[in-house]
Amino acid sequence: MSWLPTDFAAPRRVVVGDQGTHLRPIRPDDTDLDMIAVMGSRDRLWSIYGRAWGWPPADMTADDDRVDLARHADEMTRNESFNYALFDRDETRLLGCVYVDPPERVGADAEISWWVVDDLVGTRAEHELGEFVPGWIADRWPFARPRYIGIDLSWDDWLALPEVG
Repeated sequence: MSWLPTDFAAPRRVVVGDQGTHLRPIRPDDTDLDMIAVMGSRDRLWSIYGRAWGWPPADMTADDDRVDLARHADEMTRNESFNYALFDRDETRLLGCVYVDPPERVGADAEISWWVVDDLVGTRAEHELGEFVPGWIADRWPFARPRYIGIDLSWDDWLALPEVG
């Protein structure tokens, strides 16, 4: 059984807040901006995702990142998993990411998480993203029991849950 309905069309671009920021699927040609965002916030991102995903590794190269972004782009074309990049109005800066994934742990039909770059932590932009994502998921995605990791439960609590089948 598929994770999503066969006719589901994932959103291509959505505006977040009123400052011109928007989400769109990440692509391999976003590598330069992604590297700045990820490696500039690497220690905090590792503290969030490291135990669960082993990401981002301290020695990640641009080539490694490009391969990873190509994998994400490929998964999105097949509706397997989604990585949306948060950009400024002109896409001159990658500000964070939102992940919409099939469940790895029991009790949900989707697992969603997000992050912003270090200099946006605690700002209006982070707050707007945190307010936006759950409503967007409820309005646009076909999930009955989405789980917001890091919001609904901690990453440690998530890791303690039994794995799906």
